[in-house]
Amino acid sequence: MVLLMIPGVVFLLVFFYLPVLGNVVAFQDFQPFLGIMHSEWNGLQNFVNLYANPDFWDALRNTLVLAGVQLLLFFPVPIGLALIVDSLVSNRFRRWFQTIAYLPHFLSWVLVVTLFQQSLGGAGFVNNLLRQAGLDPIPFMTNPDTFPLLVVAQLIWKDAGWAMIIFLAALTTVDVSLYEAAAADGAGRWRRLWHITLPSLRTVIVLLLILRIGDILSVGFEQFILQRDSVGSGAAEVLDTFTYYAGVVGGDWSSGAAAGLAKGVVGALLLWGANSLAHRLGEPGIFQKRGAS
Repeated sequence: MVLLMIPGVVFLLVFFYLPVLGNVVAFQDFQPFLGIMHSEWNGLQNFVNLYANPDFWDALRNTLVLAGVQLLLFFPVPIGLALIVDSLVSNRFRRWFQTIAYLPHFLSWVLVVTLFQQSLGGAGFVNNLLRQAGLDPIPFMTNPDTFPLLVVAQLIWKDAGWAMIIFLAALTTVDVSLYEAAAADGAGRWRRLWHITLPSLRTVIVLLLILRIGDILSVGFEQFILQRDSVGSGAAEVLDTFTYYAGVVGGDWSSGAAAGLAKGVVGALLLWGANSLAHRLGEPGIFQKRGAS
């Protein structure tokens, strides 16, 4: 078993832990041809420049807005799908429903955005139907005001089915005798759902919510960079795309590293805060203090 773990451990070391050492670039005037060892140190100047950059605050504002919309509209969907699948009587129909829901997860964001463009774009299926009906086309894919809703719709279509797997696994641990006892006492479907099913999912819901809050500043990269030109940077610029354009495209590697490090630190603080709140609510969270029961 230890030998089977080695490839995964090596993968984590190479692609997750060793790159952390590169954060030292955020405290340097990094020059690629000089390398990390010979670039000049400039302390916190990169962070000062970053916080004085209005584009950074625009990207942060967009990130928080999009993350909040995703959290409110996307997070409950997998729970609802899991409850629907769990309530299906026919195993054949259940497997069919699960397969259909899982498939979009395996599509790349390029294909997902292309499918939405073909369906909702200016020359897409829906707007062609509107033109044939004598109505004006609706700019679904190019309207900055409704872009957060478009992003969430794409995310739900792509990943909601995959995200429901863990909730389905949690539902299998619920004692069936609880439902039978509640039904014998006269509890209907909604009462059984409210008093048995949802409390049984509470620990899993809190755990995933904590992880989502800790990763709330990472709303996605491919999804936004693919649609940035169509809706404008004012609506689609998030911290991940800002880091890419500032560091890679603009050649300011130090500012890009500073933005990435700042995002990581804020994410870690949010994770700690959400976990502490879970402890106050009586939930185990993702980690506990030594000696805690």
